[in-house]
Formats: sequence, structure tokens, C-alpha cells
Amino acid sequence: MPYGQHDPNNAELPFTTVQLNHTAVYAADRRLSADFIAAILGVRVGASFGPFLPVDLGNGVTLDYYEKTDEPIQSQHYAFLVPEDQFDAMIARLEAVGVTYHADPSHTEPGAINHLFGGRGAYFADPSGHNMEIMTRPYARP
Repeated sequence: MPYGQHDPNNAELPFTTVQLNHTAVYAADRRLSADFIAAILGVRVGASFGPFLPVDLGNGVTLDYYEKTDEPIQSQHYAFLVPEDQFDAMIARLEAVGVTYHADPSHTEPGAINHLFGGRGAYFADPSGHNMEIMTRPYARP
């Protein structure tokens, strides 16, 4: 089978466990964006590492904020599985800084949360326009 095509019946491929370690997040102002998401999620911003400013999510993954000023930031989506008992505090922190949250990814239901898969969730924009999501239950996948 040519590269790029997936054969779901291919038993020759070994099952490998892979964990995401970090991802670069473009920002117009890396400090502003890193401080914002860290404050909302209740986590810490780490020390600069070269051009990156890491936000440690506490599960071995960092968001490495990278300042990009030579062209517009392409909006990306980042979803965070958060503890149920921290969700209300995160919503309160969004409200405290005047950021509108929405029940849907298209941001058409302001000030509302969703109840997908028996949990709670909300979407909001970060300072660079990324579509952030907090959710208390992971999506059920087929």
C-alpha cells in the first residue's frame, strides 16, 4: 500500500504507545498568551527555553509558546481535559478577566457550557485567537 494510505486490516503494523511531549503554540505575544492560559487552567509558566516559553500541563506535556510577529497567527484548536472539581473555578477565572466562553466551537452560544458525554465543556479564545476548550469528560470515539 502506498505511503499515506491506511489499511485498517493491516496486522503487520505493531501497536505502539506514543505520548505527546510538547507542541509549539504560535502567539503574537508569547508571555501574554502563556500567562493567560496558565492562569485560566491553574498551572504554571516555566522558564524560557530558547525562543519558547513553556506552560507545563502537569501530565508530561508542555505548550511551548513561540512568538510569531512576521505574519498573522493561524488559529488552532487546543482541548484540555480538566478535573470536574476545577471546571467552575476555570469558568470563574474566564469571567474575572472578561473573556466570553461558549458552549460550542463556533462561538455562537455565549455564556453557556455544554454537557457532552456526561461532562461539562466550554470554548474560548486566547489572546492570539486560538480556540481553546476545557472539558471534564473525553469525547467518546468510535
